Amino acid sequence: MRQRNENASEHNQDEGDFSSSKSYEDPGSMLRLQTPKRSSYVILAMFALMFYSSWSVYHYQYQNLPMPLTAEQAGKRGFSEIEAVKHVKTLTEFGPHSVGFDALDLAVQYVLTTVEKIKNTSHWEVDAEVDHFHPMMGANRLSSGLFIGKTMIYADLNYVVLRISPKYLSEARESAILVSSHIDTVFSTGGAGDCSSCIAVMLELARGISQWAHGFKNSIIFLFNVGEEEGLNGAHSFITQHPWRETVRVAIDLEAMGIGGKSGIFQAGPQPWAIEKFAMVAKYPSAQIIVQDVFSSGFTNSATDFQVYKEVGGLSGLDFAYTDKTAVYHTKNDKLELLKAGSLQHLGENMMAFLLQAASSPVPEKDVSLGAQENTNHDPAIYFDILGTYLVVYHQQLANMLNNSVILQSVSILIMCLLVGGCPAAISLALSCFSVVITWIFSLSLSVLVAFILSHVFPSAVPYVTSPWLVVGLFGSPAVLGALAGQHIGFLTLQTYLSRTYVKRGQTLSPAIQANLAQLEAERWLFKSGMLQWLVVLVVAHHYKIGSSYLPLVWLASPAFAYALLEATLSLARLPRPLKFATLLVGLSLPVLISAGPIIKIIGVLIGMAVRLDSNPGGIPEWQVNVIVAVIAGAVVCLMLVYLLSYVHLSGAKGSLVLAACILFGLSLSAMWSGIVPPYTEDIARAVNVVHVVDTRGGYGENQQPISYVSLFSTTPGKLTEEIEHIGEGFDCGRNEALDFVSFSVTYGCLTYDDSESGWSQSDIPMLHVEGDTVAEKRVTQVSIDTKDAKRWSLAINSEEIEDFEFTGDSGELVAKGDNSSVDGWHIIRFSGGKNAPTKSNLTLFWARKHTQLSVKTDGTIEDRPLLKLRTDVNRLTPKVERILKKLPPWCALWGKSTFPYTLAFFASLPVEF
Repeated sequence: MRQRNENASEHNQDEGDFSSSKSYEDPGSMLRLQTPKRSSYVILAMFALMFYSSWSVYHYQYQNLPMPLTAEQAGKRGFSEIEAVKHVKTLTEFGPHSVGFDALDLAVQYVLTTVEKIKNTSHWEVDAEVDHFHPMMGANRLSSGLFIGKTMIYADLNYVVLRISPKYLSEARESAILVSSHIDTVFSTGGAGDCSSCIAVMLELARGISQWAHGFKNSIIFLFNVGEEEGLNGAHSFITQHPWRETVRVAIDLEAMGIGGKSGIFQAGPQPWAIEKFAMVAKYPSAQIIVQDVFSSGFTNSATDFQVYKEVGGLSGLDFAYTDKTAVYHTKNDKLELLKAGSLQHLGENMMAFLLQAASSPVPEKDVSLGAQENTNHDPAIYFDILGTYLVVYHQQLANMLNNSVILQSVSILIMCLLVGGCPAAISLALSCFSVVITWIFSLSLSVLVAFILSHVFPSAVPYVTSPWLVVGLFGSPAVLGALAGQHIGFLTLQTYLSRTYVKRGQTLSPAIQANLAQLEAERWLFKSGMLQWLVVLVVAHHYKIGSSYLPLVWLASPAFAYALLEATLSLARLPRPLKFATLLVGLSLPVLISAGPIIKIIGVLIGMAVRLDSNPGGIPEWQVNVIVAVIAGAVVCLMLVYLLSYVHLSGAKGSLVLAACILFGLSLSAMWSGIVPPYTEDIARAVNVVHVVDTRGGYGENQQPISYVSLFSTTPGKLTEEIEHIGEGFDCGRNEALDFVSFSVTYGCLTYDDSESGWSQSDIPMLHVEGDTVAEKRVTQVSIDTKDAKRWSLAINSEEIEDFEFTGDSGELVAKGDNSSVDGWHIIRFSGGKNAPTKSNLTLFWARKHTQLSVKTDGTIEDRPLLKLRTDVNRLTPKVERILKKLPPWCALWGKSTFPYTLAFFASLPVEF
């Protein structure tokens, strides 16, 4: 009787190793073990709680904005969004203001006038200096990211610089904090978000700072630059030419890749001083190093002025960006009406607190070695905010210690378990790994299959961009079904093996009891497989020094702690029992709190970016966006639900979960199919370009015979069938031949040759003329470039024929020989300038000793590559383009980018055999 009571008591405890020779009485006589089964309602409630908690964390962390303040509420030294919005309204009313546009002159003049007012009303002990700066013609040659193989040349820029410092502390002028953003926009938008909102915040900050600066130890420089949209040229000209550049110690860049919401830090460092100061005082901190990891990976295909300050200036600092409504970026929908109330107040109050703290503290000396890519001696900061309330900052060195400690302890415990459990434990571990692998395979396969089907069923390649939450039903539901099926197969495999181990051990338990115990032990192995999965992720993240390695650390350590506290025992003779729900709640509370918001935010941003994903229109298959989103959804499900799914197999909730997932999928599909949620709207539009092209690349010199046509293409994946039916105008669409726009190519688009001979003249056609060609020890060719009236152009140099070059403008040599890298056999020169920028320049080409006149395309055909190819851009609407733009569907919007042309473009080329 005593032995039976001990067994009954042990059955209510945790799992153990069943290799001992202890015998158990037949449960049919005294010991009763109920079949383990959980309520399906509780399981469904846990799933609902998981999703609701994740959404609540996201909503509080990213949608909770401060109330806008009026000038009276903010006071003389505070920040008022109401006043800042007035600046946004004025700047956007100028319309698109790109470099070379009259509207940009008006915008710069407005900023200059406002800054002069700030100077005149500053505190009497504050010195406010205003400089309307006109940099010389220059060449911007960055060595990383988007700018490999490219040279950006700028001319006739002018912008505003304001320095605020204490009047009676002259040494404060020798150490400055730079706050920078850009006035200019792309040609397709007035730029309420990118970046009139940033300029407005800076103007209001400058007004407030001008009343505080008499107590500063450092000066603050506000840089209102231009040319950012054409290749970060304004920042480059300041950091290489302005007399105040040598005093800058820290750089703060304000950016936008959407409009409104919380402006968060997405780049910090390399030195941690700035992010540490920000963490000390920010009222509403928003900063995630996981966003920095995504941005630096190149996935977003973007760059900011911060790259110039870090790479050229050797500066550390912070890079902020607005990321709400990323689908409107660089389109007409980047407008004031979509700017959410509280957005400017959020950034303004954070920046005001930071600048007051930073300007009153000793700043670090700038380290010129920070610009070198090989420099890795610094100890960068790891940072993330919790619910937008508290900012956690610690150094990479501490992160390494934490990661090493958790990895070492995890591996040690794993080895100890294997040594104690022997061969059965090793096989169970292997089967647990199998369950993880098959869970991923099933989850990704089902979600990707749905992505392929959607791509063939719906005419739009991104049918959910107007309502990103549809992704939960469209891809999240199949991913959950696949993960559940895959893990259940792993569960059954584990159960079968564990049942056999009981038989082999010769224990006297009945088959029913053995089956139940095997189920309970299999459930625990599935839970522990989640820890093993996150351990692998942590090891990989730690090995590559990924900043967001704290995420797998938390997802491993927190559930492991909960399991050890509530489930595990040191006894080897105790029988397993069902996992407690308290273990799940305790183990997942911290991971969800820390990671749910940023993950949802990043997915929303990436979905918004889908409207401009195809940087070479037609270059990616139509299904690619859906597959990318499906893979992300499957990965999130496998990573975040692995612990919760392990509770399902001993419940009656499997059928209910399948039914709920199918209903959610059906509702999402019906919402799109019925048009309740349209693929695009007037505010969330498809990105398109309409370009009148005059092409003279078929000949050279007197043999030039221009061909004129209008090209319509889209950076949003998918066919343009519906748009062409709406427009008409004789367009013919297809993939017959790639259209080379020098800085990019169009492999799918629409052309029309009808009525395309008006709106341009022969005098607009640019010229490439060979001025000299000498063959001595090495062949050297001099080429003159005349772009006529165009102040914006792109030139590609065939690096298979030309090993080096020199570029000379009105101010002398701009690009010297040496370090002329290339991408895909071309070096690209992009020029942009103001109205008085030169239109004539000279190029000296140094030929390769062994050169080939022909190259082979990827399809095996021979391509006759020119020596030079030139595209000039003119901001002019021809009659044909004007008609097309009037007929453009309301769900389409022109898209602007530095590599893309205006509405009129001219092509010219120089053949190898000229």
